[in-house]
Amino acid sequence: MIQSDFHPEPGHFKAREQLLPLPSRALIMGILNVTPDSFWDGGRYLDPEAAVDHVLTMVGEGADLIDIGAESSRPGSDSISPEEEIRRLMPVIKAISKKVQVPISVDTTKAQVAQHALDAGASIVNDISALRFDPLMGSVIASYGAGVVLMHMKGVPKSMQQAPEYQDVVTEVGKFLSDRARVAQEAGIHSNQILLDPGIGFGKTWRHNLLLLSRLEALSNLGFPLVVGVSRKAFIGQVLNKSVDQRVFGTAAAVAVAIQKGARVIRVHDVGAMRDVVRMIEAVEQAILAPQSGVR
Repeated sequence: MIQSDFHPEPGHFKAREQLLPLPSRALIMGILNVTPDSFWDGGRYLDPEAAVDHVLTMVGEGADLIDIGAESSRPGSDSISPEEEIRRLMPVIKAISKKVQVPISVDTTKAQVAQHALDAGASIVNDISALRFDPLMGSVIASYGAGVVLMHMKGVPKSMQQAPEYQDVVTEVGKFLSDRARVAQEAGIHSNQILLDPGIGFGKTWRHNLLLLSRLEALSNLGFPLVVGVSRKAFIGQVLNKSVDQRVFGTAAAVAVAIQKGARVIRVHDVGAMRDVVRMIEAVEQAILAPQSGVR
């Protein structure tokens, strides 16, 4: 496919022909894993009908985007073949694209998989390798005029949590993301089609993750909107001593911090609960900006 002459409005993220107004509020990206082995919802949505029902629920609860992955990237996971990834993804993306109007993101590091997903109705590629694992990925995304999420990851999922080290995690992650954004633009992806993700939980200790959240505004100053995924992750369990099914309140706290520190897209499993977090933050910000006379 050839990129169209469609010109986005200022302050919007462009994903093919779809526009998302990022400055107005933080957007919610609902997670759908069509894998047997993801850390939270693995195996629940392998059936396309179950996947569609869950997506409709998430959209009804307030999801602005849906991110679909068919290969687990949890710590210690093994890669699968492009053919297997495509086999898992295609029935689900085809079914979902007929049911919802929100942009669909495909979570993959493989250009072949991305191309199939974009043909089937996806408009964003969420690449945890930030275009490093497949040399063709950048050109595929650019040719479709698709959006891209570029994420920081130290190592690969199989071994990324084996004693990761940094001199200054925020500075190093920031430099990596800035460099990868430049590579994406050199591949023909426009700046208003790029989102950056610090990769919470990907090659970081629990303390690295907390430091990234505490200094997130340094990354939001890179000039690209930030996607942050903290949902039910291990660092929350380590801080609170909670199992994965007990981490929704810890997730809510981390989401609130991320938004206040500059995140523009929040990638979550629990859409309804996190939409309440977003609404409360919006209400506080609007109260601060509103005239004080007559306020009750």
